[in-house]
Amino acid sequence: MSDALDQALRALRHRDRSTVEIDRYLESRGIGDDERQTALETLVRTDLVDDRRYAKRRAHSLADRGAGDALIRHKLEHAGLDPDVVDDALVSLRPERERAEEIVARRGTGPKTARYLAGKGFSYDVVESVIAPSPREALG
Repeated sequence: MSDALDQALRALRHRDRSTVEIDRYLESRGIGDDERQTALETLVRTDLVDDRRYAKRRAHSLADRGAGDALIRHKLEHAGLDPDVVDDALVSLRPERERAEEIVARRGTGPKTARYLAGKGFSYDVVESVIAPSPREALG
């Protein structure tokens, strides 16, 4: 087994990673372009690395931990995933509003919860709709 493939398998031991993450990992360890490319092709061919699977799992994991769509999109794009793959992963999630409503049910309404939701990447429209559902309660 090549050194590149061995190192890539070590990187995958504890969690899924995207193709770009594995490539960055190998590059940071001094593995040359050709060796990295060969290792990545092997990992993709054997289904050990699958960007669509990774994106969906990561998106669901982040959503389960209270992240909004903007934060999830940012994390997936940072992992080097194509926009189409990111979009597919986001579509597979429960609606952002439902996830925000669950957080509001635990934390209550108010400015602190609104800031919390915004900081977790929920859209302004979603935050406004779950914190101030009637027009006269609009956020300032």
